[in-house]
Amino acid sequence: MKKIVSAALLLALTQLADSCKLNEDLQSAVTKASTGGNINVSALLDGVYVIARVPFQGATNAFALSEVTTDERIMPTRGPDWDDNGVWRQLHLQNWDANNTQILGTFNAVNGTIYAATDMLQYSPTPSQAAQARMLRAWAMYWELDMFDQVPYRDPGEPVTQLARVRKGPEALTFVMSEVTAILNDLPDGPVGLATKDAARGLLMKCYINKGVYADRSAPTFDAADMNQVITLADQIISSNKYKFAANYFDNFAPNNSAIGTENIFTQVNIGGVSSGPMRDLWRFVSHYNMNPSGYNGPCVGSDFYDKFEATDLRRGQNYVYPGRLPNPGQHVNVGFLIGQQYDLTTGTALTDRSGNPLAFTRAVSIIETGTNLEVTGIRPYKYAPDIPNDPTALTDNDLAMLRLPDVLLMKAEAILRGGTGTSAGTYGSTPLALVNAIRTDPSRAASALASVDLNALLDERGRELYLEMWRRQDLVRFGKFLLPVQERTQTSPATYLIFPIPNQQLGANTNLTQNPGY
Repeated sequence: MKKIVSAALLLALTQLADSCKLNEDLQSAVTKASTGGNINVSALLDGVYVIARVPFQGATNAFALSEVTTDERIMPTRGPDWDDNGVWRQLHLQNWDANNTQILGTFNAVNGTIYAATDMLQYSPTPSQAAQARMLRAWAMYWELDMFDQVPYRDPGEPVTQLARVRKGPEALTFVMSEVTAILNDLPDGPVGLATKDAARGLLMKCYINKGVYADRSAPTFDAADMNQVITLADQIISSNKYKFAANYFDNFAPNNSAIGTENIFTQVNIGGVSSGPMRDLWRFVSHYNMNPSGYNGPCVGSDFYDKFEATDLRRGQNYVYPGRLPNPGQHVNVGFLIGQQYDLTTGTALTDRSGNPLAFTRAVSIIETGTNLEVTGIRPYKYAPDIPNDPTALTDNDLAMLRLPDVLLMKAEAILRGGTGTSAGTYGSTPLALVNAIRTDPSRAASALASVDLNALLDERGRELYLEMWRRQDLVRFGKFLLPVQERTQTSPATYLIFPIPNQQLGANTNLTQNPGY
């Protein structure tokens, strides 16, 4: 994963992510013309891995659509800051339209991944190379289906002058599942930064558990046979014994998580100072200007979500010791949720805002802040420990965790609750209660054992375990709670908002796309 893609190819792949249709021509031209006919398929595959970062890394695109639309993320307008023509408020208030720039950026970036993976398949890759490209394409198609219910596609080598065809709903899901099943045996066993067999099994679990959602998002049903498939796939991953709870929960998100993140099943690799996505934005967006690392003083998490955690739950926040961190002489909370007075992590002195008032983050926050305390409102979430040495370059070592062992365990627990048959695999038990408590009571979490688990309790546990890992919107839709009021959104939203609109720009470029109902 440390191969360097040629400059021309990387430029083309990066530019491709910015526009679904316009840059397909550029990608095609650069790939064929600049190589002089000498195609380096390995470099092309590396390029697909690079472009696959674009929809998911950082605090925009798929992250924004998956988190800002839920109770896990509030993006308040702070006086003159963070207005951005209302784009963030639209997402949280669920009143977006087909001109929302975050929706457009996500649609284009995901389709860029689909196109790049498809394009490299025309150059005679090895079975393993082809399987990895098809897995990355299937992953992107799954997300496209989940967010937009429509998945544009072409066959390898098909000219970009021909409009992409479109698969919708269950048809798109059937294709994704058939693709993953067909390539599974040709995928590598590791490392986790590649599209592996276990990554494919995890994707199939997502497909089976959401199958009823994509058939009817307003009233999904869950077939016992599909739930048993989830359980079988989970047991295959668990029984491999490749994954175990990390010594510290935040090891899975640390700058060196490729070495110590033992729960991670599928990641997007970042190499600090060499090749990386915008992971720095995950802490820069929430950090105040006067903090170290400094930031843009933007989004936060609502107190209602924060209160789902016990005070002793280490996932809520701790002084995390990791290589390269700032000294933190006061041993203040530096990962998790930052609330109350903040301190300089180098000197230990109390920080102030730009007006000289104490920099103490408050529980209270409004979607539009206009008062004198607008710099301090809202609890700030830090999931990925800041990679301080590489911070000035924005090239960080933190790999993006796309799929982890606890997600597999929680999906298995959910599948049992929804009619599947409980099984024993590993040391985690065979009941939803045992599976959930295996996670909660591990010393890396130190939360108390639950007395019982139903679907509502399971959804809360998925929130506590997987916060800011981009699964919250999918989970809330599946559990029938996405449209309900949350902190700083008082209304129950229409079913229209269970999927996003096709951006108007793309409707004009491809007549095979049709606008989703209600937009």
